[in-house]
Amino acid sequence: MTALPVELTGTGRLTRLLLRRERVRVAVWIVATPLLVLLTAAGVKELYPTQHDLDVAARGTEGNAAAIAFNGPPLALDTLGGEVAFQTGTLGLVVVALMSMFTVGRNTRGEEEAGRTELIRALPVGRHAGTAAALMAATGMSVAVGAAVALGLVAMDLPTTGSLVLGASFCALGIVFAAITTAAAQISENTRVVHGGTGAVLGVAFVLRAVGDMGDGRLSWLSPIGWVQKTRPYAGERWWPLLVAAASAAGAIVVAARLAARRDLGAGLVQPRPGPPRAAPALGRPLGLALRLQRGGLIGWSSAVFLAGLAYGWVADDVEDFVGDNDTVRDLIASFGGASLTDAFLTRSLLTVALVATGYAVQSALRPRGEESALRAEPVLATPISRRRWVSGHLTVSLLGSVLVLAAAGLGTGLAYGLVSHDLRQIPRLLGAALVYAPALWVLTGLTTALFGLLPRAGAIAWAMLGLCLVVGVLGDVLDLPGWVAALSPFEHVPQLPADHLTATPPAILTAIAAALVTAGLTGFRRRDVG
Repeated sequence: MTALPVELTGTGRLTRLLLRRERVRVAVWIVATPLLVLLTAAGVKELYPTQHDLDVAARGTEGNAAAIAFNGPPLALDTLGGEVAFQTGTLGLVVVALMSMFTVGRNTRGEEEAGRTELIRALPVGRHAGTAAALMAATGMSVAVGAAVALGLVAMDLPTTGSLVLGASFCALGIVFAAITTAAAQISENTRVVHGGTGAVLGVAFVLRAVGDMGDGRLSWLSPIGWVQKTRPYAGERWWPLLVAAASAAGAIVVAARLAARRDLGAGLVQPRPGPPRAAPALGRPLGLALRLQRGGLIGWSSAVFLAGLAYGWVADDVEDFVGDNDTVRDLIASFGGASLTDAFLTRSLLTVALVATGYAVQSALRPRGEESALRAEPVLATPISRRRWVSGHLTVSLLGSVLVLAAAGLGTGLAYGLVSHDLRQIPRLLGAALVYAPALWVLTGLTTALFGLLPRAGAIAWAMLGLCLVVGVLGDVLDLPGWVAALSPFEHVPQLPADHLTATPPAILTAIAAALVTAGLTGFRRRDVG
């Protein structure tokens, strides 16, 4: 028997175990990601029903650097398939990359950090079996997402070849980032560092692709996102760029295997820097500890929505030219009210970035559950610190952090729009318009806290609620959802600034609901067993 099969002994069983344990997360990823793409594609079909509408949209996008940087290369925008690929491609690719990153990171380095890999390795399994199982699971999820996207677009009467190429590009990027995460997991012994490093690679890939697409396209070849977008779905398809992605994924896996052979189980190639001999006084308090644990996520989310705000603000001054005489798009944007189409566009843009910022609120509010599951909560609670104080530290970071993330979104939008419109008074105006969504984020934070205290295993419901808010906020008008469904989203009850007028009653009611949910969560956690 060769060495390779011995190193992979037990891979099949570990893969089945992983899928069994992660079945909820796997199902959410492979259903929600294609659904996001297909709902966006349906919205595009609704917005551009005629060739004239497509031609107007294509002319509005030509030379629009912000739109190209945000969405991808402007290829065949005068066709429905090209417009769908432009509107869904980059967003969908980023989501698939995150799916692979979290799946592999959690089931490789995360398992080692929790000590479960050592127990598994005591059984007759190969050295690389666990890593191979995580790679197989991420690869299968990427294939499932790509196939669902392709079949869904074909069912929507889009060209078959272009749909298959677009689906294959999603699959290829998912596999590439699964391989990159596998290599990163050999370097650091901390799961958060692995996710942060891989996320940094994804961010650099996005920037390189954006700069390349705004130029002559050559710089995009340095980006994994650029590689798969070179397949040109619906615009003279090319399959061979997928070979670049495949070769890169194979190379990263080989590097990961070589690195894994050079380190001890549980350790990384780069040893962590020793901390100071004495901890900072703030770490002895629940709030200081929570802030230290969550500062990376706060910085990352704030940076992301700031950049998104810059993109929206940069194109706001040209929205009249972009929409042209497309009555469907004009009516959709104008449905937000306002004295001008620009204000209505800014309102929709701020709603979108607020929905994205809600991801931070949910993630941050779930952090106590993560600490509890990793058995780090019990040593803290064994000290004189009460349960309420411990959870309240994380809650404070979540609630105030939500405000900071929204402020970053409003600042980015206001700064960009103020520069292009030569009116810097837009900065405080749009900053305030973004902050008005804070009570809606607090409601999601409260819901997550209530689930943590009352139904700790049901944290996925918070993500499902966020998904509902995204569908209602982004595609509610296009899908013509029933009124009672739309009313479930707290964002539907927030004054839509700057197009609307500010009224204090809805935010006050949302804040009261959030407070009630938080109280229920704190009471439930105080009465249940830890762990």
